[in-house]
Amino acid sequence: MSKSKILVLCTGNSCRSQMAHGYLEYFAKDKAEIYSAGVETHGVNPKAIAIMKEDGIDISHHTSNNMNEYRDIDFDFVITVCDNAKERCPFFPSSAKKFHYNFPDPAKAIGTEEEILQQFRAVRELIKTYCRNFVAENL
Repeated sequence: MSKSKILVLCTGNSCRSQMAHGYLEYFAKDKAEIYSAGVETHGVNPKAIAIMKEDGIDISHHTSNNMNEYRDIDFDFVITVCDNAKERCPFFPSSAKKFHYNFPDPAKAIGTEEEILQQFRAVRELIKTYCRNFVAENL
């Protein structure tokens, strides 16, 4: 059986989509190929790398990609993880099933360093639960 191809889309491919990419790879194991991209590219957020590492997932090798790089891939699933990406998501000429969940953007968190990291951890837990359920229900 061929692997499912999953694309996770966000605005800048720096934070939420990167965390989802990491967890989908972790939970799907060899059942899927995971890609993540943004409507724009902002680079991978260092705090996202740090809080994923706390949970044993290394996304430090990830790159920030533009969705146009993946135009020729026939995805099985496209998951948008923020409303902006959903609104700006191009029409993918594929039969991909589309999923959407608007996770809060931890990169917009304000406060002390610790308060900001707590926001990142809270969003990480939401994304982790979502990804675990997505794999269980769809792969």
